[in-house]
Amino acid sequence: MNKTNYNIHSRDALQPREKAFQYGVSVLNDRELLKILIGSGQKGRNVDAISKDLLKLLDFNEEMPEPAELMEIQGMGMARSSLILAALEFSRRHYLSQNTRITHPEAIFRLISHMADRKQEYFFTISLNGAHEHIKTRQISQGLVNRTIVHPREVFADPITDRAAALCLAHNHPSGSLEPSREDRDITKRMMAAGELLGIPILDHIIFSTRGYFSFMEEGILG
Repeated sequence: MNKTNYNIHSRDALQPREKAFQYGVSVLNDRELLKILIGSGQKGRNVDAISKDLLKLLDFNEEMPEPAELMEIQGMGMARSSLILAALEFSRRHYLSQNTRITHPEAIFRLISHMADRKQEYFFTISLNGAHEHIKTRQISQGLVNRTIVHPREVFADPITDRAAALCLAHNHPSGSLEPSREDRDITKRMMAAGELLGIPILDHIIFSTRGYFSFMEEGILG
């Protein structure tokens, strides 16, 4: 089992800027990154509240947000909204990898690891082309992952339009546990059966948390 081990507790007392300089920006969670960009709060609204609202807007926004959307957040304003938009656009142009090839469960984990600290469960699909290159990551459900919410029609609808050749599944465990539940195993079997019928095989199902990840494929229990 390949898991990422985060030494979280030794960094808890540090502010985001201090943490970034001592450990690198890669150890920061999404809210901490946004807090650095925002800088400080304003009268009646601290930086934590602003970053929380901003993250809520950005988390599942598939398109670049509009300036007006950012400015609707109390405490953002034109200057901060412009800074966030500029940072997002610069990253898109220079650092976002295109056609990332998924050759190992860790590559799946890297795509969704920024969601590891969320307090609710989220279920994701990762569409791949015939070369196992990443096409799209989508959130399918929010809340308790069960067979009622995670239905094959929701899981496969968009990958079919993507002309996906294969699919990977992933969901987080807010508890931190990486052990698959009976429901997790059941959902995996159902999706594999549906994928076989549709010609879109399930390559893996990743359970992840701030402790790392669990791969059904890597552990030899896929299906």
